[in-house]
Amino acid sequence: MSHSIQLPSGEQIHYTLERRQRRTVGLKITQEGLIVHAPKRIAQTYLESLIVLKADWILKKLEARSANQHPPMQWQHGDQLLLLGNTITLVTKQDTRSRAVEYTPGFLQLAMPNHSEPSAVERKVLQWYKKQALTDFSRRLALFATKLGVPTPELFLSNARSRWGSCNSRKEIRLNWRLLQAPPHIINYVVCHELAHLKEMNHSAKFWAVVGSIFPDYKTAEKELKAWSPKLHII
Repeated sequence: MSHSIQLPSGEQIHYTLERRQRRTVGLKITQEGLIVHAPKRIAQTYLESLIVLKADWILKKLEARSANQHPPMQWQHGDQLLLLGNTITLVTKQDTRSRAVEYTPGFLQLAMPNHSEPSAVERKVLQWYKKQALTDFSRRLALFATKLGVPTPELFLSNARSRWGSCNSRKEIRLNWRLLQAPPHIINYVVCHELAHLKEMNHSAKFWAVVGSIFPDYKTAEKELKAWSPKLHII
């Protein structure tokens, strides 16, 4: 739920409040702005007092986020996309008989009757990304589940703006399809992170030990994911 608070200085901070089954309050800056993760029963007045207390940090992070924002996609011939950490070029051409999407190294070629309509191009490209993500992520999930010694869980794709993955009590894993744009080792890290929740449904020392058992360099990958995040949200 969206909220806003006016600081003593007169500035306004807009934030999204997400209440969860947790004990502590978390403040997170994403491409969408400030996200406040809070326990279900904590008073909103307390949350807003915390935002005021952390206002300098929040405003600094929001300013940095704005500086790192990339121009929006135009969804036209020649646009630059990301795939597994590499830049690829979108090539569109008119074809009244075909609606094919073909990937060749460095290029994503799209043939369709309405190739000059941005919304149609966007829809077709995103369909392709999601299909490829499901195939790619399923393979990685099976590989690391075997390494961890657990059954391969059911996989679903997520369209979340503030989370790269999640694992629920039903042992279902959701991965953000936008991760397909990231380098392979970053995707592997997120897969291992969520698989580790099958053994530890928390972020305790035991949880990170499980992550480290199948992905030792997780700390570096976690930092890299944060650095890549603005790029991954262009589409």
